[in-house]
Amino acid sequence: MPPRRNKKGGKGRQGDSNSEDESFNENASVYSYMSENGGASSVNDSDELSSNERYEEKFMQALENATEKSAQTRVMALQSICEILMHRYMPDFVDDRKVTLIDCIEKSIRRGKGLEQVWGARLAPLLVIQLGGDDGISKALNQFLLTTVQDKSVSYDARAKCCTALGLLNFFGGEDIGDVVTLMQFFEAIFSASYLKGDDKTPVTVSPEAGALHAEALSAWGLLLTMIPSGDFVSWMTGGQSMLPSFKKLMGLLQSPHLDVRMAAGETLALILECGRSHDEDFLEEYLNDLIDAVKQLATDSHKYRAKRDRKAQRATFRDVLRYLEEDISPEITIRFGSESLVLDSWAVHLQYSALCTIMGPGMTSQLQENDFIRDIFGLGTKVDTANGATKLKASKLERHLVNAAAFKARTISRGKNRDKRSAVFT
Repeated sequence: MPPRRNKKGGKGRQGDSNSEDESFNENASVYSYMSENGGASSVNDSDELSSNERYEEKFMQALENATEKSAQTRVMALQSICEILMHRYMPDFVDDRKVTLIDCIEKSIRRGKGLEQVWGARLAPLLVIQLGGDDGISKALNQFLLTTVQDKSVSYDARAKCCTALGLLNFFGGEDIGDVVTLMQFFEAIFSASYLKGDDKTPVTVSPEAGALHAEALSAWGLLLTMIPSGDFVSWMTGGQSMLPSFKKLMGLLQSPHLDVRMAAGETLALILECGRSHDEDFLEEYLNDLIDAVKQLATDSHKYRAKRDRKAQRATFRDVLRYLEEDISPEITIRFGSESLVLDSWAVHLQYSALCTIMGPGMTSQLQENDFIRDIFGLGTKVDTANGATKLKASKLERHLVNAAAFKARTISRGKNRDKRSAVFT
């Protein structure tokens, strides 16, 4: 399986960088990034400086508004800060204000309501991404995020966004595998509410809002799974220990009445098998036939009581899962940005990339080009210099794949040595 990322590295996964577009305020300012359109070479230094100053002024104004008495003003300020950080890489500027930002996040989540908590939770991982995966910030934010997720008086949407933030913060900075497993158990306690009833046939009654929370918790669980050494994971899943959920219970989530839960379950089950097979090729083979039958039904689902858009999304996801189960072929997607590209060719990579896209939204393309931390996560190396308008020779698809594969193998060997030394021992 792909290795867990260390403090400065990692992997990514599939995602639609435009999936969050509809959640943005349509009346908010639109932040364009020049390198996305190849316009940087035609802008002189003074214009670029002026552009940076405008963004910094907007950021400072929003940061000031985030402390206003009006809840609506605070929500709009948090949204503006998030959208700037999605599209702009400005680590030095943000670092000078990180204490204020941490305080802003904490107050919005602890004392705010509804949308204020939602945008506060979204800001947390964006801050850490700007500052290169700062472990100290992640640990400082963890506790009140955990408390908010457990608070049933908080809206489902806010709790779901806190789950997403917790998964990402610990993916960025989690060094202790024992702590990671403990957090995975915390997430399971949430999505287990969508497990089948005692007869293993009837789904429990879950509201759409609760289903969305369960799906986010399950996705966060899967993200943390990509950090666990495959040998440890296989022994925990097959050794009769209760640290991780049973595969049969997770399969039951495929019968959830909610699309988000079904799709998250399908991708997570594929990820579990990918992780286990990298250590034991016969991992959970006894479940394979039943799983294939269940996935086939979802891949060809034509029930008219489901929305047409939902049926289309479900069939696309489960066709990929089915192909992996039957042919051991993971979906391969090439993400192109500027003169570069990134190949996503495993379930772990897809899941990690999608988790980042959930937070970065439409700014993911520009961050892939400019953000050193994100480039390190995906093994993209140093930034490509296009300031002089130099023509870059595009590598063939095979060449790009081989380069990514070689980089991944090198990271696996390097990190594997360190990981073996800090694998958790449970008694």
